[in-house]
Amino acid sequence: MRDTVVASLEDAKGLCIKVLDVRKLTDITDYMIIATGASDRHVKTIAERVLEFMLEKQWKPFGMEGEESKDWVLVDFVDVVVHIMRDKSRKHYDLESLWDQTFVELTPSSNLAPGGKTVAEKTAHTAS
Repeated sequence: MRDTVVASLEDAKGLCIKVLDVRKLTDITDYMIIATGASDRHVKTIAERVLEFMLEKQWKPFGMEGEESKDWVLVDFVDVVVHIMRDKSRKHYDLESLWDQTFVELTPSSNLAPGGKTVAEKTAHTAS
């Protein structure tokens, strides 16, 4: 399913295609795939192409949102969620950073500020 979505995005000339494996982060989906469209029309065309490719494989979307705005179209196939966005929206919402796996791998040592002090200790020391 993931590969079919990527093939459809490539066929529609989607830009900056990124596949995020979010299986360790959430149970709502396995993959989030993000692509950029160059214009409102391009975003719409990419979304239509994704639907065509998936329907050929007998995969129907669970849901679809944003078709009218054409700034950000989301197509939900449950195991794969596809985000097709204009560049401005993609930069603004920065889903890649939001779903980056390092965000769940926080350890106590990641709370250390430069110099080996915890962020709380560093803040308390700076405030004094």
